[in-house]
Amino acid sequence: MSMDLTCGAIEQLMTGHDVTSPILQIVGQRKIPGGPSDRYRLVLSDGVNFQSSAMLATHLNHLIENGELDNYAVIKLEKFLCNTIQNEKAGGQRRVVILQDIAILARGCDVGDKIGNPVAFKSGQPSVVPEQKPDLTKPDFASNRDPAPKPAPPANMNRGGNFYGNNALQKSPQTPGGTSMRVHPIDSLTPYQNRWQIRARVSQKSGIRTWSNSRGEGRLFSVNFVDESGEIRATGFNDAVDKFYELLEVGKIYYVSKGTLKTANKQYSSVNNDYEMTFNNETTIVPSDDDGSLPTVKFDFCPIQNLGNVAANTTVDVIGVVKQAGDATTITSRSTNKEFTKRDLTIVDQSKVAVSLTLWGSDAEKFDATGCPVLAVKGCKVSDYGGRSLSVLSSCTMMTNPDIREAHLLRGWYDNEGQNEEFEKFQGDARSGGAGGTNWMLLRDVKGGNIGLGEKPDYFNIKGLLAGFRKDNCLYKACPNKDCNKKVVDQGNAMFRCEKCNEEFGAFKWRMILSANVQDCTDDHWVTFFQETAEAVLGISAEQLGAFKTEDDTAFENVFQQAVWSQWTMKVRSKVEKYNDESRLKSICVNVNPVEYQTYNQHLIDEIEKMAV
Repeated sequence: MSMDLTCGAIEQLMTGHDVTSPILQIVGQRKIPGGPSDRYRLVLSDGVNFQSSAMLATHLNHLIENGELDNYAVIKLEKFLCNTIQNEKAGGQRRVVILQDIAILARGCDVGDKIGNPVAFKSGQPSVVPEQKPDLTKPDFASNRDPAPKPAPPANMNRGGNFYGNNALQKSPQTPGGTSMRVHPIDSLTPYQNRWQIRARVSQKSGIRTWSNSRGEGRLFSVNFVDESGEIRATGFNDAVDKFYELLEVGKIYYVSKGTLKTANKQYSSVNNDYEMTFNNETTIVPSDDDGSLPTVKFDFCPIQNLGNVAANTTVDVIGVVKQAGDATTITSRSTNKEFTKRDLTIVDQSKVAVSLTLWGSDAEKFDATGCPVLAVKGCKVSDYGGRSLSVLSSCTMMTNPDIREAHLLRGWYDNEGQNEEFEKFQGDARSGGAGGTNWMLLRDVKGGNIGLGEKPDYFNIKGLLAGFRKDNCLYKACPNKDCNKKVVDQGNAMFRCEKCNEEFGAFKWRMILSANVQDCTDDHWVTFFQETAEAVLGISAEQLGAFKTEDDTAFENVFQQAVWSQWTMKVRSKVEKYNDESRLKSICVNVNPVEYQTYNQHLIDEIEKMAV
């Protein structure tokens, strides 16, 4: 029965040759626990050789768990990868086959035994296919395929091929850079691959941003690449900015190879891919002709009048005519003291509603509002400032007068009648005459969304209970001057020095800075409460709590015991900040109140009505 299998396929896979849809037998399997999900290692046999470096893709785990894929099963590899990885124990390299899509030709319980007499494959030792006569006593489990055997590759065959099954690749013409590497789908890329090339369209390109930390300063930009299989985010730093920024244009197609692949940081990317790319010194990017085979930038536009039903701090695609454009102005960030350029636009659409849209940085400086252009933005951020407003982040794709149907309709409408219309504007918590609401959020969406990533902090309301406190550092000794809350230094002689006031005092005042774990029905989050809000949730002044801390440990503990599990509605300010080169979402409670259930229940009723509509 060894001739039923693709004899020689193991050698071809392990030596880097192409092999199309090989038929193999599973002669062993082992569960590898750990990580976000279990993995299964398989031992594959072609009837001549077997090898144990095969992994089942996690989305196929159910085949083993429900018993469909058992030992001695005969399978066809419809789609697979063969990666080269470092073998630290052996001091060399080994190849790992990743099974992405398979067809089960025969269950192991039906086959019942190993086919042929396979031996372990050893690199450098060619397979020897034994001459065997078919065993007519066993049924033909491969009756739906060509019974002719597939010969092993000749000994003098070129071994410089790629390591992927043909069904996982596309044939590509020789690129202008001279390479004839095959093109890999974006969704097949993993950090374990050494040689790969994608052909993809740039769907988004950020501006050039600067960064500064303890290791120095630098520049960066990012782009999103898309092909028919998916999309991936790529980032270039410093030299890569000079090398690739001007080359890469939104809407154009490029061959890209030799970038560094790593696990994606979802805090900075909304791209639906587990991995992301970084351009390095070996990265090659070559323009390609556009044959129309790759998808273009796809929009899912939200009419301006519907923005009142969109939660703040989420992102939407919008399109509108620029009715008004303010001048570019410079503002200074209170938290970082850095200057930023901004420009406020007013955009309108056929719903006869206007909304403010803010551009930042180079977008604000370069924007030309001549002729009231049509502006399409993918992924702009919704804010509840002024009822509803929009902000174009660095991660957005912005197109002026795009050649799409929606833009042409808008242009015709505005030129014929829209320019003479009176437009409604969002006011307060809602558009005048429409429904809206306070910016309520669930903690799940706070931690898993794009909160705090913009230049400005985000504000939102939550209802939660206090599940725990960090008590050890909830108090500090502050300067007793009325307008100074700076921490004082104990001089050790009953005197306390304030560096800000440049004075020494014989006393101090207690100040609170309380870190509490807030929970709702979806998640939990650590929130900081300063003096007034901390005193409100603990029900005690900082001076009283300081006295308990120094004089009565039991009373001190009781304050927190009584506050735990109490419920509050809170207005929270969140911003991503860097500590020791690590980005963290820092949230501060700026206002806290006991739950007013009539008001909160009305909010829930409004949310239910929105979902029903």
